[in-house]
Amino acid sequence: MAIILTFSKLHSLSNQLHNQNKSIVLVTGVFDLLHQAHRDFLFRAKKTGDVLMVGLERDERVRILKGPNRPHDPLDVRLQKVATHQAVDYVFALPQAFHTSTDYENLIALILPAVYAVSSHSPHLDKKLQITQRYGGRLQIVKQHDKQISTTQLLKQEK
Repeated sequence: MAIILTFSKLHSLSNQLHNQNKSIVLVTGVFDLLHQAHRDFLFRAKKTGDVLMVGLERDERVRILKGPNRPHDPLDVRLQKVATHQAVDYVFALPQAFHTSTDYENLIALILPAVYAVSSHSPHLDKKLQITQRYGGRLQIVKQHDKQISTTQLLKQEK
């Protein structure tokens, strides 16, 4: 089971991992209803480095991104579910304010990931690429988006 971290522990952990010559892979997202596409994505992300860190959007931010009825599962449940995924080493909640390029840059500067793993439909790919490269990492698309498998589609089927 992965370790659930507080955001304040990220810097010291990242330094420790870098000192051990471990390559950090960073993933950020909502991960609501941890479904097969999410699981595949996390396995593929892990293959790009030694240690997989997953940052989850807070509930308030998910409502802005996905609508007033989301997330389906609150942050604490999502943290627990992602932590049980065997590819994940560490999981943490992203800061409350996490929507500007500066917010992404602060996160990348804090962790210094070797790889920022994304899916093909991740928003702002060009900005994420620039920021990641600025700090010596690379942006890598590890999974193509499959319109047939999404949390939104699964929630519609539940109704």
